[in-house]
Amino acid sequence: MVDSPKITQAILSVSDKSGLAEFAAGLVAAGVELLSTGGTQDFLRQRGIAVRDVASYTGFPEMLDGRLKTLHPKIFGGILGRPNREDDRQSLRSAGIEWLPLVVVNLYPFEATVARNVSEPETIEQIDIGGPSLVRAAAKNHAFVTVATDARQYGEILQQIAASGCTTLELRRRLAVEAFRLTARYDRAITDYLARNADAADGPDAADFPDTFNPQWRRQCVLRYGENPHQRAALYVGNSPEGSSLVTARQLHGKDLSYNNLLDLDAALGIVRDLPEPSMAVIKHHNPCGAGSAATLAAATRKALGGDPLSAFGSVLGCNRPVEADAAEVLCAPDLFIEAVVAPSFSNEALEILTSRPKWRANVRLMEVRDLRSGREPFDYRFVNGGCLVQDADNQPDPESDWRVVTRCEPTQDQWDELRFAWALVRHVKSNAIVVTSDRTLCGAGAGQMSRVDAVEIALRKAGDRAVGGVLASDAFFPFADSIHLAGRAGLRAIIQPGGSRRDDETAAACDELGLPMIFTGRRHFRH
Repeated sequence: MVDSPKITQAILSVSDKSGLAEFAAGLVAAGVELLSTGGTQDFLRQRGIAVRDVASYTGFPEMLDGRLKTLHPKIFGGILGRPNREDDRQSLRSAGIEWLPLVVVNLYPFEATVARNVSEPETIEQIDIGGPSLVRAAAKNHAFVTVATDARQYGEILQQIAASGCTTLELRRRLAVEAFRLTARYDRAITDYLARNADAADGPDAADFPDTFNPQWRRQCVLRYGENPHQRAALYVGNSPEGSSLVTARQLHGKDLSYNNLLDLDAALGIVRDLPEPSMAVIKHHNPCGAGSAATLAAATRKALGGDPLSAFGSVLGCNRPVEADAAEVLCAPDLFIEAVVAPSFSNEALEILTSRPKWRANVRLMEVRDLRSGREPFDYRFVNGGCLVQDADNQPDPESDWRVVTRCEPTQDQWDELRFAWALVRHVKSNAIVVTSDRTLCGAGAGQMSRVDAVEIALRKAGDRAVGGVLASDAFFPFADSIHLAGRAGLRAIIQPGGSRRDDETAAACDELGLPMIFTGRRHFRH
């Protein structure tokens, strides 16, 4: 069946009334009689739109403080009836039930209520019963019934009704899919809320890691391809607040982001969120190849781009301060090519500079993430074949109260500041990870090496002469003292690492021989 019966009657019961008045007025103009309840009915009548009270149709008043209003055979019979079957038509006629070929419903804002941390009784009252029941019934019978659950659907529905008096099967099937997605997500939110409270009795781990795990992500877009052109890819969005993460960022300029752009920009944001001063991070293949902190973002940008200029070509950048004209000028160096930049904001002057001067101006992606403080996810999710690993996200600052100097030589104040900078960076480098920094600049990184000695050698080779007077950070302990001797020969002046090796005494003794202060943080930062 391609077309539904002519739509002459509709039931409307919505919590979110965005666009409702215009939609309802359009339905009335198309000859559709409206049935409604409670607040929706009042809303429409206050705007001069004729509406029939559901209670007058069913002969059963609303009761239980609004908990019971649409749950009635005269409502659900009209939705579930099949007009192509004589037995259904006869059953409805004998019961005095009218067809309801259009159902317009959205649900109580349960997720928003949970986010406000209100009392449990108030939260429970926001569990919608009639709404999901209406939605499911209409979606089940989509061969004949149109179900609208979002104001963005109103325009297309009204256009088809105005044109032919009914809707197409293709539209009804699409709306049914969206309806069941809505109820699935809604039930998942309720389950998570109730399970969180129930599992808390079994201890904090049970509350955080429930027996079943069913995340809800909505597809935001299909990407051009994945990591490689032969791989398909899409971006899904969770529940992060608008403007607090990359997936809810506002794109100000440039072509669509790629899969790899998204990964690298997210890594850049993770780094600069951890740096208190104006800072810039340069990312290539999900690892930092440059980073800098300074009194101004322009100065930090110069430092970051100078860390590894060769690798910075074709990179993405992350900033923790608004990009002004002076920083934009630095980014327009003639020998530099940038794929994308993410920052809290861009001034009008910076936008003009970045989008008009460089050769790559037409394609550079400029992303605005206004709130860097609330975008930290509590958990990391890693999918493995057949399952998913969930862990606490490693995105909180380490307590310096646990840090201890394990050498006779104490770091100077400048070295303490440099060590903090290096330690903030090394946790964002793939393990085994080593970073060498000087003057709040990443001079060299050894990333993803199977041998920590290899990681040290790569970082030192990248740093070159800039290692002299700098510091070294390691994401995990040194199993032997050989890396300490490499650091000493390169001219490094201090080391920070977690400690925890059976040979910690040997590495500390090696530092004492070389006059290098060394700090144990007591916390490892593997990043596989």
